[in-house]
Amino acid sequence: MKTKRILVIDDEPSITRTMKTNLERSGAYSVCAENHATRALETARRFQPDLIFLDVMMPELDGGHLAAQIGSDRDFKNVPVIFLTAIVSPEEATDHGKMIAGHFFLAKPVSLAALTQCIEEFTAE
Repeated sequence: MKTKRILVIDDEPSITRTMKTNLERSGAYSVCAENHATRALETARRFQPDLIFLDVMMPELDGGHLAAQIGSDRDFKNVPVIFLTAIVSPEEATDHGKMIAGHFFLAKPVSLAALTQCIEEFTAE
């Protein structure tokens, strides 16, 4: 089985570190963490992810703008971007279909089971 490449972009190092550690422990994923939104596109070009988890609220550049930049880059047109947010709870999400600006989202804190289910769903070959 091919190891899936996951990029996690979040301004909180504790979140990226936890996600990276937990996902890599499974052996099914290679994870790159980026804590600076302004460097995220460069990191994505270097890492070539199969899926991107992206925080919605970051100080340098919000997730919506960064998702638009990623989506307009021809190299990443087919790479799923999944938002991570603490501003909408999973309960609130059911009313909105778990979508923000056309992207699926997961509410923080995110369980390992939810992360892996999302990865498998959005990167199915």
